[in-house]
Amino acid sequence: MAIGGVLFDIDGVLVTSWKPIEGAADTLRVLADHQIARTYLTNTTTKTRAQIAELLTEAGMEVAADEVITAAVLTANYVRDRYPGAKCFLVNSGQIAEDMHGVDVVYPHQVTGANPDTPDVVLLGGAGSEYDHVTLSRVYDWMARGVPVVAMHRSTAWNTTEGLRVDTGMYLIGMEQTSGRKATAVGKPAPEGFLAAAGRLGVDPEEMYVVGDDLNNDVLAGQVVGMAGVLVRTGKFRQDTLDRWAADEFAMQPNYVIDSVANLPTLLGL
Repeated sequence: MAIGGVLFDIDGVLVTSWKPIEGAADTLRVLADHQIARTYLTNTTTKTRAQIAELLTEAGMEVAADEVITAAVLTANYVRDRYPGAKCFLVNSGQIAEDMHGVDVVYPHQVTGANPDTPDVVLLGGAGSEYDHVTLSRVYDWMARGVPVVAMHRSTAWNTTEGLRVDTGMYLIGMEQTSGRKATAVGKPAPEGFLAAAGRLGVDPEEMYVVGDDLNNDVLAGQVVGMAGVLVRTGKFRQDTLDRWAADEFAMQPNYVIDSVANLPTLLGL
C-alpha cells in the first residue's frame, strides 16, 4: 500500500516512563528522511500535548506539539460540541487545562461539603492518587443518578518501569455494572482519534499505518477505520493475549506483528 502517513501510539511504543525504547528515535529519523508524515495519538492524560512533545524531543525524537493528539484534546472537542457551557467535574492525574479550552472545569479539591452541587457532566481522565474513595464515591453517586460520564479513555492499565498500573477503565467496569449506566469514552479505541489523525495529515485512513503495543485499543481499533495495524512486542504487549486472540478464527487479526518500533522501517521497505 502507499504510505500516506504513520500514526504512533507513544507509551510502550516510543518510550516507557518517558525513557526511549531502543531504535525509536532512529525509526522516526528514517521516516523523516523519506518524507513520510507522522502523527501521534495517545491516551496519556497526565501531560499536555506540549509537555509530551517536549519529553519526546528530550528523548531524541523531534516531535512538535501540534503533531500530538491527546485524549484530553478529543474530550474537550466532544464536550464543546455535545454539552456547550456545561459545568464539568474533572478527575484526572495531571494538569491538562491547557488542552481543554472552552470547557468549564471543577476539580475534586474544589468540591467541599457533604452534599456538593451536582455537575452537568463528569469527566474522567487518567487514574492516579486523585482517584480516592470519596471522589470515586461521588462519581458513582452522580452516575447512578443519571449525570453523563465522559471518559477520556477506557484503558485498564499502563506499563511503567516499575510494572503495570491500574487505569481508569478498571474503575469504570465496576461503576457501569453496578449503576446500570454506560460512560462515553472518547479516546482510543473510539474511532474519533484515528480519524482525526488521518484528517490532520490530509490522507485517507486506508493510506496509513498505525503502530501500537495494545492489540485492541491501538491496532485493531485503527484497522476498523481502514488503517494497516502494526502490533509491537514492547510496552504492555503480552504474548498470551495475542495467542488467545489468534485462536479465535472469527476475530480480526493484526495485519503485522514486529518485535519493536525499530523494525518498522524494514516492514515498510525503507
